[in-house]
Amino acid sequence: MSSSPNSNQSSSPPIARTSIIGTGTIGASWAALFLAHGLEVVLHDPGPDAEPFARAFITQAWPALVTLGIAQPEIPWHALRFKADLERAVADADLVQENAPEREAFKIDLYRQLDAAAPAHAILASSTSGLHMSRLQSQCAHPERCVIGHPFNPPHLIPLVEVVGGQHTSNETIERTMAFYRQVGKRPIRINKEVSGHVANRLQAAIWREAVYLAAQGVASVEDIDTAITEGPGVRWAIFGPHMTFNLGGGQGGMAHFLDHFSGPMKSWWDDLGEAPLDETTREILIRGLTEESRGRNIQALAQERDDMLLRVLEAKRGSHQ
Repeated sequence: MSSSPNSNQSSSPPIARTSIIGTGTIGASWAALFLAHGLEVVLHDPGPDAEPFARAFITQAWPALVTLGIAQPEIPWHALRFKADLERAVADADLVQENAPEREAFKIDLYRQLDAAAPAHAILASSTSGLHMSRLQSQCAHPERCVIGHPFNPPHLIPLVEVVGGQHTSNETIERTMAFYRQVGKRPIRINKEVSGHVANRLQAAIWREAVYLAAQGVASVEDIDTAITEGPGVRWAIFGPHMTFNLGGGQGGMAHFLDHFSGPMKSWWDDLGEAPLDETTREILIRGLTEESRGRNIQALAQERDDMLLRVLEAKRGSHQ
């Protein structure tokens, strides 16, 4: 990453006008959050149903934002606009949040266009879940203002945002981006090195790989493996992460005591972890298991159940920090 800030950014105005490129589930969720925090939002998506989908999503998401004390009861539709032309959509932006399909070549060209059209002070942030910004910014005239701001779904509820710079991203861009996400109530973390999948997705992938292996080997059912997380470590992880959890597991001696007593068993478990190919047999096991676990609930009902419970968890966490 570049260590010298861009001179155009040193006198940058506060972020008040945002543009969201790609208004699927992630983009629409960002839009709801930005509107709730009093920002102007311009949406751009070439899809024929993009505008009605985004408006419906924001309408559905709004009550949760009101409950969390983030939004007023009335949705400020006057602050939301749709623009069919990409260049016009970002012409006045202070920050662009890009949510285009996860195709590297497509995004590289998109960033070239965004860089040419957006104001000099605008941050160009990507929601990419795994691509490297060093690649995405490679055709930009001003790569120093390009950065990854990867949210967790749904962005209007989940606090985490992973901020990752590319080879030519300036430190000032990273600092401005971190400050902006804090401004809209997020919990950004700075990732110092580009790795595929960033941090949280790699942790998810590691756990899921073992979960798939256990299911494929018939060690436990798909539902019971899920329960092992939601009723076990997952409850603790909503409070402390794995490092701090095991630090507490060491009692008064903390991590030093934990390592003295459990590093051997832990290493033996690591050595025994499996890897299951996602072949047809494994696919059938997972799909059949999830059908049973869903108990007739469709995706929409499951997502609503998730969001309702997330709301309760977030309210509890917020209360503990007050």
